Amino acid sequence: MNRTVLISGASIAGPSTAFWLNRLGYATTVVERAPALREGGQAVDFRGEQVSVLRRMGLLEEIRARQTSMGEQHILDASGKRVASLPASMISGEVEIQRGDLSRVLYEATKDRTEYVFGDWITSLTETASGVEVTFAHGAPRTVDLVIGADGLHSGVRALAFGPESRFRTEMGYACAGFSAPNHLRLDHTGLIYNVLGRGVTYAAQDPDGPANIGFVFAADGLTYDRKDEDQVKRLIAEVYDGVGWEVPRLLEGLRDAADLYFDELAHVYLPRYTSGRVALVGDAGWGVGPGGGGTGLAMMAAYVLAGELAAAGGDHAVAFERYESEVRPAAEAGAKQAKGTGPFLAPRTARGLWLRNQSHRMLTTRVFSGVFDKMTLKAANTLKLKDYGI
Repeated sequence: MNRTVLISGASIAGPSTAFWLNRLGYATTVVERAPALREGGQAVDFRGEQVSVLRRMGLLEEIRARQTSMGEQHILDASGKRVASLPASMISGEVEIQRGDLSRVLYEATKDRTEYVFGDWITSLTETASGVEVTFAHGAPRTVDLVIGADGLHSGVRALAFGPESRFRTEMGYACAGFSAPNHLRLDHTGLIYNVLGRGVTYAAQDPDGPANIGFVFAADGLTYDRKDEDQVKRLIAEVYDGVGWEVPRLLEGLRDAADLYFDELAHVYLPRYTSGRVALVGDAGWGVGPGGGGTGLAMMAAYVLAGELAAAGGDHAVAFERYESEVRPAAEAGAKQAKGTGPFLAPRTARGLWLRNQSHRMLTTRVFSGVFDKMTLKAANTLKLKDYGI
Protein backbone atom coordinates (compact mmCIF):
# COMPACT_ATOMS: atom_id res chain seq x y z
CA MET A 1 0.00 0.00 0.00
CA ASN A 2 1.44 3.39 -1.03
CA ARG A 3 1.25 5.72 1.94
CA THR A 4 3.80 8.54 1.55
CA VAL A 5 3.32 11.00 -1.31
CA LEU A 6 5.56 13.91 -2.24
CA ILE A 7 3.84 16.66 -4.25
CA SER A 8 5.75 19.37 -6.10
CA GLY A 9 3.87 22.67 -6.37
CA ALA A 10 1.77 24.63 -3.84
CA SER A 11 -0.45 26.67 -6.15
CA ILE A 12 -3.73 24.91 -7.05
CA ALA A 13 -3.14 21.38 -8.39
CA GLY A 14 -0.73 20.43 -5.60
CA PRO A 15 -2.88 21.33 -2.57
CA SER A 16 -5.95 19.92 -4.35
CA THR A 17 -4.16 16.57 -4.71
CA ALA A 18 -3.03 16.69 -1.09
CA PHE A 19 -6.62 17.43 -0.01
CA TRP A 20 -8.00 14.22 -1.49
CA LEU A 21 -5.04 12.03 -0.56
CA ASN A 22 -5.34 13.22 3.04
CA ARG A 23 -8.92 11.90 3.07
CA LEU A 24 -7.54 8.48 2.09
CA GLY A 25 -5.02 8.50 4.93
CA TYR A 26 -1.90 9.22 2.89
CA ALA A 27 0.98 11.14 4.43
CA THR A 28 1.45 14.11 2.08
CA THR A 29 4.26 16.61 1.70
CA VAL A 30 4.09 19.60 -0.64
CA VAL A 31 7.39 21.17 -1.70
CA GLU A 32 7.28 24.64 -3.27
CA ARG A 33 10.16 26.57 -4.81
CA ALA A 34 8.72 29.97 -3.86
CA PRO A 35 9.44 31.16 -0.30
CA ALA A 36 5.71 31.44 0.51
CA LEU A 37 2.28 31.10 -1.08
CA ARG A 38 2.02 33.16 -4.22
CA GLU A 39 -0.47 35.97 -3.73
CA GLY A 40 -2.33 37.87 -6.45
CA GLY A 41 -2.78 36.52 -9.94
CA GLN A 42 -5.65 36.74 -12.37
CA ALA A 43 -9.16 35.48 -11.68
CA VAL A 44 -10.14 31.87 -12.43
CA ASP A 45 -13.68 30.68 -13.05
CA PHE A 46 -15.59 27.42 -12.72
CA ARG A 47 -18.52 25.97 -14.67
CA GLY A 48 -20.57 22.78 -14.66
CA GLU A 49 -18.69 19.73 -13.38
CA GLN A 50 -15.86 22.01 -12.27
CA VAL A 51 -18.22 23.50 -9.69
CA SER A 52 -19.21 20.04 -8.50
CA VAL A 53 -15.65 19.26 -7.43
CA LEU A 54 -15.66 22.38 -5.24
CA ARG A 55 -18.91 21.15 -3.72
CA ARG A 56 -17.45 17.67 -3.09
CA MET A 57 -14.53 19.31 -1.28
CA GLY A 58 -16.91 21.24 0.95
CA LEU A 59 -15.27 24.48 -0.18
CA LEU A 60 -17.88 25.90 -2.55
CA GLU A 61 -19.50 28.24 -0.05
CA GLU A 62 -16.14 29.55 1.16
CA ILE A 63 -15.10 30.20 -2.43
CA ARG A 64 -18.40 31.93 -3.12
CA ALA A 65 -17.79 34.14 -0.09
CA ARG A 66 -14.52 35.24 -1.71
CA GLN A 67 -15.76 35.37 -5.31
CA THR A 68 -15.08 38.39 -7.46
CA SER A 69 -18.78 39.07 -8.21
CA MET A 70 -17.66 40.79 -11.38
CA GLY A 71 -20.18 42.49 -13.63
CA GLU A 72 -19.96 43.29 -17.33
CA GLN A 73 -16.76 43.48 -19.34
CA HIS A 74 -16.74 46.34 -21.84
CA ILE A 75 -14.95 46.09 -25.19
CA LEU A 76 -13.30 49.31 -26.33
CA ASP A 77 -12.07 50.36 -29.75
CA ALA A 78 -8.70 52.00 -30.43
CA SER A 79 -10.06 55.41 -29.36
CA GLY A 80 -11.38 54.04 -26.07
CA LYS A 81 -15.03 54.07 -27.17
CA ARG A 82 -17.23 51.19 -26.00
CA VAL A 83 -18.25 48.89 -28.86
CA ALA A 84 -19.78 45.95 -26.94
CA SER A 85 -20.40 44.67 -23.41
CA LEU A 86 -20.14 41.05 -22.32
CA PRO A 87 -22.31 39.75 -19.45
CA ALA A 88 -20.67 38.48 -16.30
CA SER A 89 -21.71 34.85 -16.89
CA MET A 90 -19.79 34.78 -20.16
CA ILE A 91 -16.51 35.89 -18.58
CA SER A 92 -16.80 34.73 -14.97
CA GLY A 93 -18.65 31.43 -15.24
CA GLU A 94 -20.77 30.20 -12.32
CA VAL A 95 -18.25 31.29 -9.71
CA GLU A 96 -14.99 33.23 -10.08
CA ILE A 97 -12.20 33.82 -7.57
CA GLN A 98 -8.75 35.39 -7.65
CA ARG A 99 -6.08 32.73 -8.07
CA GLY A 100 -4.24 33.88 -4.95
CA ASP A 101 -7.43 33.65 -2.88
CA LEU A 102 -8.11 30.14 -4.17
CA SER A 103 -4.57 29.08 -3.34
CA ARG A 104 -5.05 30.38 0.20
CA VAL A 105 -8.35 28.50 0.63
CA LEU A 106 -6.72 25.24 -0.47
CA TYR A 107 -3.70 25.79 1.77
CA GLU A 108 -5.88 26.45 4.81
CA ALA A 109 -7.90 23.31 4.04
CA THR A 110 -4.78 21.11 3.96
CA LYS A 111 -2.11 22.64 6.20
CA ASP A 112 -3.09 20.71 9.32
CA ARG A 113 -2.61 17.32 7.61
CA THR A 114 -0.01 18.16 4.95
CA GLU A 115 3.61 19.10 5.50
CA TYR A 116 4.48 22.22 3.44
CA VAL A 117 8.13 22.92 2.59
CA PHE A 118 8.68 26.33 1.00
CA GLY A 119 11.86 27.61 -0.62
CA ASP A 120 13.02 24.21 -1.86
CA TRP A 121 12.66 21.98 -4.92
CA ILE A 122 13.33 18.49 -6.20
CA THR A 123 16.69 17.95 -7.93
CA SER A 124 16.62 14.22 -8.70
CA LEU A 125 14.26 11.24 -8.75
CA THR A 126 15.51 7.64 -8.60
CA GLU A 127 12.84 4.97 -8.73
CA THR A 128 13.44 1.69 -6.94
CA ALA A 129 11.33 -1.44 -6.58
CA SER A 130 9.69 -0.09 -3.44
CA GLY A 131 9.65 3.70 -3.83
CA VAL A 132 11.29 6.84 -5.17
CA GLU A 133 14.53 8.25 -3.77
CA VAL A 134 14.33 12.05 -3.93
CA THR A 135 16.98 14.72 -3.46
CA PHE A 136 16.37 18.43 -2.96
CA ALA A 137 18.20 21.68 -3.52
CA HIS A 138 18.36 22.33 0.23
CA GLY A 139 16.60 19.67 2.28
CA ALA A 140 17.76 16.18 3.23
CA PRO A 141 17.01 13.31 0.81
CA ARG A 142 13.82 11.32 1.28
CA THR A 143 12.34 8.07 0.04
CA VAL A 144 8.61 8.18 -0.73
CA ASP A 145 6.07 5.87 -2.29
CA LEU A 146 4.75 8.24 -4.97
CA VAL A 147 5.71 11.59 -6.49
CA ILE A 148 3.15 13.98 -7.98
CA GLY A 149 4.27 16.77 -10.32
CA ALA A 150 1.81 19.64 -9.86
CA ASP A 151 4.38 22.35 -10.53
CA GLY A 152 2.96 24.07 -13.58
CA LEU A 153 3.87 24.65 -17.19
CA HIS A 154 7.61 24.61 -16.48
CA SER A 155 7.40 21.52 -14.28
CA GLY A 156 10.65 20.35 -12.74
CA VAL A 157 9.19 16.93 -11.99
CA ARG A 158 8.20 16.51 -15.63
CA ALA A 159 11.72 17.37 -16.76
CA LEU A 160 13.23 14.83 -14.36
CA ALA A 161 10.81 11.99 -15.03
CA PHE A 162 9.79 12.50 -18.67
CA GLY A 163 12.47 14.64 -20.34
CA PRO A 164 13.17 18.28 -21.22
CA GLU A 165 10.27 20.69 -21.69
CA SER A 166 11.26 21.38 -25.30
CA ARG A 167 10.15 17.84 -26.25
CA PHE A 168 6.56 18.50 -25.23
CA ARG A 169 6.01 22.25 -25.65
CA THR A 170 4.50 24.00 -28.68
CA GLU A 171 4.61 27.79 -28.82
CA MET A 172 1.42 29.58 -29.80
CA GLY A 173 3.01 32.84 -30.97
CA TYR A 174 1.74 35.00 -28.11
CA ALA A 175 2.84 36.08 -24.65
CA CYS A 176 0.84 37.18 -21.63
CA ALA A 177 1.52 39.18 -18.49
CA GLY A 178 -0.57 39.85 -15.41
CA PHE A 179 -0.01 42.16 -12.45
CA SER A 180 -1.73 44.42 -9.93
CA ALA A 181 -1.71 48.19 -10.40
CA PRO A 182 -3.48 51.22 -8.89
CA ASN A 183 -7.14 51.42 -9.95
CA HIS A 184 -6.92 54.98 -11.25
CA LEU A 185 -10.15 54.58 -13.23
CA ARG A 186 -11.90 53.49 -10.00
CA LEU A 187 -13.65 50.59 -11.68
CA ASP A 188 -16.16 48.80 -9.45
CA HIS A 189 -16.84 45.10 -10.20
CA THR A 190 -16.32 45.61 -13.89
CA GLY A 191 -13.65 45.32 -16.54
CA LEU A 192 -12.41 46.84 -19.79
CA ILE A 193 -10.82 45.19 -22.83
CA TYR A 194 -8.73 47.37 -25.16
CA ASN A 195 -6.83 46.49 -28.32
CA VAL A 196 -4.51 47.78 -30.95
CA LEU A 197 -3.16 45.40 -33.59
CA GLY A 198 -1.32 42.51 -32.02
CA ARG A 199 -1.64 43.87 -28.50
CA GLY A 200 -4.46 43.48 -25.98
CA VAL A 201 -5.09 44.96 -22.53
CA THR A 202 -7.54 43.87 -19.85
CA TYR A 203 -8.26 46.13 -16.87
CA ALA A 204 -10.59 44.81 -14.15
CA ALA A 205 -11.29 45.69 -10.53
CA GLN A 206 -13.64 44.59 -7.78
CA ASP A 207 -13.30 47.68 -5.58
CA PRO A 208 -12.90 51.34 -6.64
CA ASP A 209 -10.57 51.80 -3.66
CA GLY A 210 -8.62 48.58 -4.26
CA PRO A 211 -6.06 47.50 -6.85
CA ALA A 212 -6.85 46.65 -10.46
CA ASN A 213 -5.88 43.41 -12.16
CA ILE A 214 -4.08 44.18 -15.41
CA GLY A 215 -3.52 41.70 -18.20
CA PHE A 216 -1.43 42.09 -21.35
CA VAL A 217 -1.58 39.64 -24.26
CA PHE A 218 0.52 40.31 -27.34
CA ALA A 219 1.86 38.71 -30.48
CA ALA A 220 5.34 37.44 -29.74
CA ASP A 221 7.44 35.54 -32.23
CA GLY A 222 11.01 34.61 -31.34
CA LEU A 223 11.29 36.49 -28.05
CA THR A 224 14.69 36.40 -26.36
CA TYR A 225 14.66 36.98 -22.61
CA ASP A 226 15.49 35.49 -19.23
CA ARG A 227 12.17 34.49 -17.66
CA LYS A 228 13.71 34.72 -14.18
CA ASP A 229 15.00 38.29 -14.71
CA GLU A 230 11.95 40.35 -13.75
CA ASP A 231 13.51 43.70 -14.62
CA GLN A 232 14.33 42.43 -18.10
CA VAL A 233 10.79 41.12 -18.55
CA LYS A 234 9.30 44.45 -17.47
CA ARG A 235 11.49 46.27 -20.00
CA LEU A 236 10.39 43.85 -22.71
CA ILE A 237 6.70 44.48 -21.99
CA ALA A 238 7.24 48.25 -21.85
CA GLU A 239 8.93 48.15 -25.26
CA VAL A 240 6.09 46.13 -26.79
CA TYR A 241 3.48 48.60 -25.51
CA ASP A 242 5.51 51.75 -26.09
CA GLY A 243 3.41 54.30 -27.98
CA VAL A 244 0.08 52.58 -27.30
CA GLY A 245 -2.57 55.08 -26.25
CA TRP A 246 -5.64 54.99 -24.00
CA GLU A 247 -4.61 54.25 -20.35
CA VAL A 248 -1.61 52.14 -21.27
CA PRO A 249 1.11 54.67 -20.26
CA ARG A 250 -0.32 54.79 -16.72
CA LEU A 251 -0.57 51.01 -16.63
CA LEU A 252 3.10 50.75 -17.61
CA GLU A 253 3.91 53.02 -14.67
CA GLY A 254 2.10 50.53 -12.47
CA LEU A 255 4.05 47.69 -14.08
CA ARG A 256 7.34 49.23 -12.98
CA ASP A 257 6.32 48.96 -9.32
CA ALA A 258 4.39 45.67 -9.56
CA ALA A 259 5.52 43.04 -7.07
CA ASP A 260 3.29 40.25 -8.39
CA LEU A 261 4.17 40.12 -12.08
CA TYR A 262 3.34 36.92 -13.94
CA PHE A 263 4.77 36.51 -17.44
CA ASP A 264 4.99 33.65 -19.89
CA GLU A 265 4.55 32.78 -23.52
CA LEU A 266 1.32 31.02 -24.45
CA ALA A 267 2.15 27.40 -25.14
CA HIS A 268 0.60 23.97 -25.25
CA VAL A 269 2.21 21.06 -23.46
CA TYR A 270 1.39 17.62 -24.86
CA LEU A 271 2.63 14.35 -23.37
CA PRO A 272 1.70 10.90 -24.63
CA ARG A 273 1.41 9.84 -20.97
CA TYR A 274 0.79 11.67 -17.70
CA THR A 275 2.39 8.97 -15.57
CA SER A 276 5.68 7.12 -15.48
CA GLY A 277 6.32 4.42 -12.90
CA ARG A 278 5.61 5.97 -9.51
CA VAL A 279 5.37 9.52 -10.85
CA ALA A 280 2.16 11.23 -12.00
CA LEU A 281 1.50 14.72 -13.37
CA VAL A 282 -1.54 16.83 -12.50
CA GLY A 283 -2.62 20.11 -14.11
CA ASP A 284 -0.39 22.25 -16.32
CA ALA A 285 2.58 19.99 -15.61
CA GLY A 286 0.84 17.31 -17.63
CA TRP A 287 -1.31 19.17 -20.14
CA GLY A 288 -0.70 22.92 -19.96
CA VAL A 289 -3.08 24.59 -22.40
CA GLY A 290 -2.88 28.26 -21.41
CA PRO A 291 -5.71 30.76 -20.85
CA GLY A 292 -9.17 29.84 -22.06
CA GLY A 293 -8.81 26.10 -21.60
CA GLY A 294 -10.41 25.70 -18.19
CA GLY A 295 -7.09 24.53 -16.80
CA THR A 296 -7.66 25.40 -13.14
CA GLY A 297 -10.98 23.61 -12.90
CA LEU A 298 -9.62 20.57 -14.72
CA ALA A 299 -6.55 20.44 -12.47
CA MET A 300 -8.78 20.28 -9.39
CA MET A 301 -10.99 17.65 -11.00
CA ALA A 302 -7.94 15.60 -11.99
CA ALA A 303 -6.66 15.68 -8.40
CA TYR A 304 -9.97 14.13 -7.32
CA VAL A 305 -9.79 11.49 -10.05
CA LEU A 306 -6.21 10.55 -9.18
CA ALA A 307 -7.06 10.04 -5.51
CA GLY A 308 -10.29 8.29 -6.39
CA GLU A 309 -8.60 5.81 -8.69
CA LEU A 310 -5.97 5.07 -6.02
CA ALA A 311 -8.82 4.33 -3.62
CA ALA A 312 -10.62 2.16 -6.18
CA ALA A 313 -7.41 0.23 -6.89
CA GLY A 314 -6.66 -0.37 -3.22
CA GLY A 315 -3.53 1.77 -3.46
CA ASP A 316 -2.09 -0.07 -6.47
CA HIS A 317 -0.56 2.90 -8.29
CA ALA A 318 0.05 1.02 -11.55
CA VAL A 319 -3.64 0.21 -11.92
CA ALA A 320 -4.78 3.59 -10.62
CA PHE A 321 -2.47 5.60 -12.88
CA GLU A 322 -3.70 3.74 -15.96
CA ARG A 323 -7.31 4.52 -15.10
CA TYR A 324 -6.43 8.12 -14.25
CA GLU A 325 -4.95 8.54 -17.73
CA SER A 326 -8.05 7.26 -19.50
CA GLU A 327 -10.38 9.42 -17.41
CA VAL A 328 -8.53 12.73 -17.68
CA ARG A 329 -7.06 12.77 -21.19
CA PRO A 330 -10.26 13.50 -23.17
CA ALA A 331 -10.95 16.55 -21.01
CA ALA A 332 -7.35 17.78 -21.27
CA GLU A 333 -7.46 17.49 -25.06
CA ALA A 334 -10.82 19.28 -25.18
CA GLY A 335 -9.31 22.11 -23.12
CA ALA A 336 -6.35 22.35 -25.49
CA LYS A 337 -8.69 22.60 -28.46
CA GLN A 338 -10.72 25.33 -26.74
CA ALA A 339 -7.61 27.35 -25.83
CA LYS A 340 -5.98 27.12 -29.26
CA GLY A 341 -7.39 30.43 -30.50
CA THR A 342 -6.97 32.40 -27.28
CA GLY A 343 -4.02 34.51 -28.46
CA PRO A 344 -5.49 35.57 -31.81
CA PHE A 345 -8.83 36.25 -30.13
CA LEU A 346 -7.41 38.42 -27.33
CA ALA A 347 -4.88 40.22 -29.54
CA PRO A 348 -5.73 40.00 -33.26
CA ARG A 349 -2.76 40.86 -35.47
CA THR A 350 -4.72 42.42 -38.38
CA ALA A 351 -7.36 45.11 -38.75
CA ARG A 352 -9.74 42.59 -40.27
CA GLY A 353 -9.10 40.15 -37.45
CA LEU A 354 -9.81 42.83 -34.86
CA TRP A 355 -13.02 43.87 -36.64
CA LEU A 356 -14.20 40.27 -36.84
CA ARG A 357 -13.39 39.72 -33.18
CA ASN A 358 -15.41 42.79 -32.16
CA GLN A 359 -18.28 41.69 -34.37
CA SER A 360 -18.25 38.30 -32.70
CA HIS A 361 -18.42 40.01 -29.30
CA ARG A 362 -21.48 41.91 -30.43
CA MET A 363 -23.09 38.70 -31.68
CA LEU A 364 -22.36 36.90 -28.43
CA THR A 365 -24.41 39.47 -26.52
CA THR A 366 -27.56 38.60 -28.47
CA ARG A 367 -30.00 36.17 -26.88
CA VAL A 368 -29.49 33.46 -29.49
CA PHE A 369 -25.71 33.44 -29.62
CA SER A 370 -25.14 33.95 -25.89
CA GLY A 371 -26.95 30.65 -25.37
CA VAL A 372 -24.75 28.94 -27.95
CA PHE A 373 -21.61 30.27 -26.27
CA ASP A 374 -22.80 29.10 -22.85
CA LYS A 375 -23.45 25.62 -24.22
CA MET A 376 -20.00 25.46 -25.82
CA THR A 377 -18.14 26.44 -22.65
CA LEU A 378 -20.29 24.18 -20.49
CA LYS A 379 -19.71 21.26 -22.84
CA ALA A 380 -15.95 21.66 -22.49
CA ALA A 381 -16.20 21.94 -18.70
CA ASN A 382 -18.34 18.80 -18.57
CA THR A 383 -16.11 16.59 -20.74
CA LEU A 384 -14.83 14.92 -17.59
CA LYS A 385 -17.75 13.45 -15.63
CA LEU A 386 -16.79 12.85 -12.03
CA LYS A 387 -17.40 9.40 -10.61
CA ASP A 388 -18.44 8.83 -7.04
CA TYR A 389 -15.36 7.24 -5.49
CA GLY A 390 -16.77 7.41 -1.98
CA ILE A 391 -14.05 9.68 -0.63
